[in-house]
Amino acid sequence: MKEILNAIQAPDTTAADFAALPLPESYRAITVHKDETDMFEGLAGCDKDPRKSLHLDEVAVPELGPGEALVAVMASSVNYNSVWTSIFEPLPTFGFLERYGRRSELAKRHDLPYHVIGSDLAGVVLRTGPGVTVWKPGDEVVAHCLSVELESADGHGDTMLDPEQRIWGFETNFGGLAELALVKSNQLMPKPGHLTWEEAAASGLVNSTAYRQLVSRNGAGMKVGDNVLIWGASGGLGSYATQLVLAGGGTPVCVVSNDQKAEICRSMGAEAVIDRNAEGYRFWKDEQTQDPREWKRFGKRIRELTGGEDVDIVFEHPGRETFGASVFVTRKGGTVVTCASTSGYQHQYDNRYLWMSLKRIVGSHFANYREAWEANRLIAKGRIHPTLSQTYPLRETGQAAYDVHRNLHQGKVGILALAPEEGLGVRDAEFRARHASAINRFRGTLED
Repeated sequence: MKEILNAIQAPDTTAADFAALPLPESYRAITVHKDETDMFEGLAGCDKDPRKSLHLDEVAVPELGPGEALVAVMASSVNYNSVWTSIFEPLPTFGFLERYGRRSELAKRHDLPYHVIGSDLAGVVLRTGPGVTVWKPGDEVVAHCLSVELESADGHGDTMLDPEQRIWGFETNFGGLAELALVKSNQLMPKPGHLTWEEAAASGLVNSTAYRQLVSRNGAGMKVGDNVLIWGASGGLGSYATQLVLAGGGTPVCVVSNDQKAEICRSMGAEAVIDRNAEGYRFWKDEQTQDPREWKRFGKRIRELTGGEDVDIVFEHPGRETFGASVFVTRKGGTVVTCASTSGYQHQYDNRYLWMSLKRIVGSHFANYREAWEANRLIAKGRIHPTLSQTYPLRETGQAAYDVHRNLHQGKVGILALAPEEGLGVRDAEFRARHASAINRFRGTLED
């Protein structure tokens, strides 16, 4: 691995040099173990500790198949799917690997007693398999985490509808929280040249998810002037949604949980900010009963911030805790677009406020390659910026996942894999200097 790192850091290494580098037999990776899936049995989700389940292991380098690439990972990041994997919720990911392994002889590589996790990376291509023509060894890349087979007609209008669609590093093995990663070539995108490795690795999953959810015709189809309610607006997903609304000429109404997070939203340019804890919103009277009076109080507060207007779009991802309020506060004919359920999957809402007001609920899951490419292009053009707040070395991924699980973070939490330190990988320092304050906006904002 040292020889690979030296080649990446040398200024004159050619594609032929990279192709000639010997590959190691093994590499370091963050894993969960199949024989530990019941280790948290009987504990509430909030009490499950990723630091106990995530391991730094030495694992074998996988065989490279057709249409695939082996990438040296300089940096990665922690997403909620990494947290879910680490606490084995809503179910252990080994079921995904087993089903994938039954698909073909080549797919059997993924069905192992360990799962190398992680759905983001920034790094350098080392090898490409048969049939790969666009990418070559030495290319600096980031990864889009959609893995598709595209052997069904269903996936050719929108690859997210492919029946064999999977999230790489969550529903497949050999993910990005490692020194090497195995990806399909149609997951690769150019690394933005003005960003460090850890900054470039922070955006892939969440920026693409937010782009499809808000901007794409497959999501809410946001237009200029829309008011958009964003739950968790300073978090890993919401921070990109806030930027996309501002860049698209809309008005974000940012919901956060403390004053520090409110200030982060204001620093991005948002003016309408609600601190839900300071204002004491309690949408549930108890575990079974919601409080419509709180929905109304929340809607009134939104109108105070928007000049009397309801929101056109609600950017939903908390799920059970907030969904009833989200449906209620959306304007007539508006859209609730949901991509997750971090507070619970069983949503409850009063359907009268949906059907009688002609509102829509739209499900949105990650992004297709085109949507991810467009989202990455906005990063490369300096229209959207990474929201990296903290970076950990690979060996401390468990702590990073713990921070995300306990909502101790803002923006994204990064992981250094092969990169020996932060700040490496910038190829366009002049362009970077023009955006330095925005790039560093979230740095040092991790809570104690």
